[in-house]
Amino acid sequence: MSDIAIRVENLGKSYQIAHSGGRSGYKTLQEDILRWLKHPFSKIDTPAIRETFWALRDVSFEVKHGEVLGIIGHNGAGKSTLLKILSRITKPTTGRADIYGRIGSLLEVGTGFHPELTGRENIFLNGAVLGMTRRDIQKHFDEIVAFAEVEQFLDTPVKRYSSGMYMRLAFAVAAHLEPEVLVVDEVLAVGDADFQKKCLGKMSEVAKDGRTVLFVSHNMGAMQQLCNTGILLNRGKIQFTGDMKATITEYLKAAADLTQGNTLRERIDRKGEGRLKFTGVSIVDEKGTALEHILSGQNVYFRLYYEAEYELRNASVFASFNVASPEGILLTNLNSKVTGDTNLPIYHSGYFECHWPRFNLRSGTYTCNLFCSINDVIEDWLQSAFQIYVDDGNFYDTSSLPDRSQGDVLVNHSWQSIGLSASEDTKTATISPSQLSELS
Repeated sequence: MSDIAIRVENLGKSYQIAHSGGRSGYKTLQEDILRWLKHPFSKIDTPAIRETFWALRDVSFEVKHGEVLGIIGHNGAGKSTLLKILSRITKPTTGRADIYGRIGSLLEVGTGFHPELTGRENIFLNGAVLGMTRRDIQKHFDEIVAFAEVEQFLDTPVKRYSSGMYMRLAFAVAAHLEPEVLVVDEVLAVGDADFQKKCLGKMSEVAKDGRTVLFVSHNMGAMQQLCNTGILLNRGKIQFTGDMKATITEYLKAAADLTQGNTLRERIDRKGEGRLKFTGVSIVDEKGTALEHILSGQNVYFRLYYEAEYELRNASVFASFNVASPEGILLTNLNSKVTGDTNLPIYHSGYFECHWPRFNLRSGTYTCNLFCSINDVIEDWLQSAFQIYVDDGNFYDTSSLPDRSQGDVLVNHSWQSIGLSASEDTKTATISPSQLSELS
């Protein structure tokens, strides 16, 4: 029996993108109707110009049984398209992908779930899709329910589940019904930290059982923890393949090139509806002076410039940026939701400002992603949008910092010593420093 679990040969996937021909002045139905009333014998629309877009091109690789493969790359690199082809959701345009064994996929929230069915019914439905018998599903049923923590809502239609409940159940089904190959996309970003840790532990168990895992994530720490080997995709092609640490290094090099090579306005590797787009970032001090380098301990303001198609008031706005270390480890996420600042007005042209008091990272170069959603709809999401350059400063106002080996995050803190009350105090003697020296 071959030890190959997945074999991909010259895989390609193309899409036809239509661009309207000369329709820029007639973007609404109302304008089309008015145009037709004025010129009833003219055509409402002109023929669309079609462009062939290759989401994947000439992709070839093999994955052995029991291997954990991490697939990384920026937005639009082709990661999700590759997983959809491997999961038999879409067909390739060229080449082939062979899977040797039953595959379980978790590509987005609720994949394979029927919203009108209950959690219990969807467990059996997914098991049947995977080719399992009712007896096999019942064997793992209690484990699935316990992992997903949805006992109370097991007989409730899943359309009433929160996104977190949906995700917990979907992952539990995909991971526990014994697929030979488990494919997991970036969906773990939906869950909280405890859930992500739980999922990573389960995927590790699956790998130790000799089954194969394909994992896509932007969390480089999780990738390095879980994956043996990695593939870096760039514009639909394999840019690098090797052990996971080396793959992450190449990814970070590409991220640095990306932040320096283009302005945010020019970037096309973005996700979202695009009705609001980030156009630039500046970092300023308390006087509004632009900073090229931040000193740890400095009060800084991040200005995230944007342009929007509409001005909005009283909308639910979720603006954020996260910060990753030079090794790609996610350090923190600053967002308007956790601070309660979600009722941010949107202007045609403006900026979100985030205050970071007493900047508490050590010297180094940090990479940041940008994100904005309005009324729970993603408008713009850019990976490796900008970098932060930091020099060590006088964070503690003592001209002293802990050794770099003790970590990269500085925490504002203080110390004191508190004496116990007489009733709590043990019988001790008070001695002078000189007496202490004599005793030692």
